[in-house]
Amino acid sequence: MLSYIARRLLGMIPTLLIVVVIVFLFVHILPGDPARLVAGSDADEATINLIRKDLGLDLPLPQQFLRYVEDLSQGNLGHSLRTKRPVTQEISERFMPTLWLTVTSMAWSVLFGMGIGICSAVWRNRWPDRLGMTLAVSGISFPAFALGMILMQIFSVQFGWLPTVGADSWKHYILPSITLGAAVAAVMARFTRASFVEVIQEDFVRTARAKGLTETSVVFKHTLRNALIPVVTMMGLQFGFLLGGSIVVETVFNWPGLGRLLVDSVNQRDYPVIQGLVLMFSMEFILINLLVDVLYGAINPSIRYK
Repeated sequence: MLSYIARRLLGMIPTLLIVVVIVFLFVHILPGDPARLVAGSDADEATINLIRKDLGLDLPLPQQFLRYVEDLSQGNLGHSLRTKRPVTQEISERFMPTLWLTVTSMAWSVLFGMGIGICSAVWRNRWPDRLGMTLAVSGISFPAFALGMILMQIFSVQFGWLPTVGADSWKHYILPSITLGAAVAAVMARFTRASFVEVIQEDFVRTARAKGLTETSVVFKHTLRNALIPVVTMMGLQFGFLLGGSIVVETVFNWPGLGRLLVDSVNQRDYPVIQGLVLMFSMEFILINLLVDVLYGAINPSIRYK
């Protein structure tokens, strides 16, 4: 197992190099001059040229890339063009609110999504199945920003039960986590149902029932473990999407997280922060995929890594 993890970590290097190249080129294609934005609208051309030289934007693109790679190798993501602070500090201050929001959203969405999926599979083609899949389709189809505004209107404006902005207490997490996790719960419900329906028709399940085992034992002891492999794969992907794709929800609720930081950085053409965030999101997906592969062995002991 350790050798497998080591090989996977080494295999991340080419992927990260490709990501670095793509991110660097993409950010420099964005319209707008960051030097002009830093200098302000009233700055003259001489001032703008000085700022451009100070930022290294006057160098040819290959030299800018080599300087960027050299800084990355030293763990330096640069400094924000807006705040002049290190990019690592900008990201670290926003990371925990986004992480806890993602964990909260993932926890309830997995719990309810898998519960609905299992019930729909056990009672398939009956009213629990139809009700569960109707809820799942509704969760996938309804836009996150619209759901967030409806929840704010009902629970914050009309009833005054929950706050709408900020991340100061556990109450602040309720509405954003519901908004962020609704689509994930719907996907998990449909995916769990499909996996369970396939496994529950296998011969070993019929054998377990023929031995006189209770339906609860058949579902949770025999069917669940075998059906979890594809579900865990989807769970890992959804967690990565939540962690890196909470931009809309963080904007709606003015959440002090990474998604809001990315939006502000794109609007201000803050190249170093954009590059740092995209690289971090890419690293998260790679590590999550590695964790999912390791979990396969924990769920199904028959899986061995060489």
